[in-house]
Amino acid sequence: MTTNESHDGSHSILLAGAGGVLGRHITRALTEAGHQVTGLGRGPRNDIQADLMNRGALLRAVDGHRFDTVIHAATALRKPPMRHRDMHATDALRTDGTAHLIEAAQATGAGRLVAESMVFGYGYGDHGAQVITEDDPFGPRGRTPELERHLAAMRIKEQLTFGTAGLEGIALRFGLFYGAGGTDALLPMLRRRQLPVPDDHGRVLPWIELTDAARAVVAAVERGRPGQAYNIADRTPMGFGSHVRCVAEEFGLPKPMTVPLWLMRPMSYAHTMMASTLRVSTAKAERELGWTPAHPTARDGLAALRAAAGLT
Repeated sequence: MTTNESHDGSHSILLAGAGGVLGRHITRALTEAGHQVTGLGRGPRNDIQADLMNRGALLRAVDGHRFDTVIHAATALRKPPMRHRDMHATDALRTDGTAHLIEAAQATGAGRLVAESMVFGYGYGDHGAQVITEDDPFGPRGRTPELERHLAAMRIKEQLTFGTAGLEGIALRFGLFYGAGGTDALLPMLRRRQLPVPDDHGRVLPWIELTDAARAVVAAVERGRPGQAYNIADRTPMGFGSHVRCVAEEFGLPKPMTVPLWLMRPMSYAHTMMASTLRVSTAKAERELGWTPAHPTARDGLAALRAAAGLT
């Protein structure tokens, strides 16, 4: 039992990033599991309003509060990142923001920290047919200064998560998100044929539906082992172009134009991501957290999203 966990097994949880797409899914999943969630973020809908980048204001905002567990799901992204600079604010949240949130966790007596991480922390690029496990190196040095900036931020976030005395740190390395609140942004662009995609040529990436991701957070809060990272993805890696084409098919939208990958180079971050091949094993999460994806393929998850939207 963590420091302030109640005897009925419920946790008092401070959720940083509660107003984001993933945060809203996490809030719902935790609440349905019987936990008490306090949202932390900059927006007026948060229970505690504070910016993770403002250490003093954050510590003042949490003063007098007590929590068992803190979850770091904060992001600076409001739309999909296209250029490397679009990731810079999120990189800063992963370093300075995490350090500040850990101080806030300590100030509130929290005994556990669950941090959102991501599979690209294993490195951007072509990993071939290798299926990566949590034992593989995380946060290798980036091949370019921009990639090193992103990878260093992911590396530091996990080091802070695992390296704070008195705090049970757990990292969830998510695949690419899709689902309610995420996929929606693609639909108008597909409808207007404004979203060209490359041919994948065998390249694949891990994906995870947002409600499945939120369920993994609940499992980590309840059953995660301190000091451990877990890969969280569905069972069927899929290329970026294939995923977008699947969205178009499921929602009856025009098939996106296929373009050569080199044409995407001006969108530097998106090009790097689309040019990568990455497969991960989720056996550890399934074994230790008792978590399995309800949507084993993106097509399953997209069909469920379409049905939920009443578009069957």
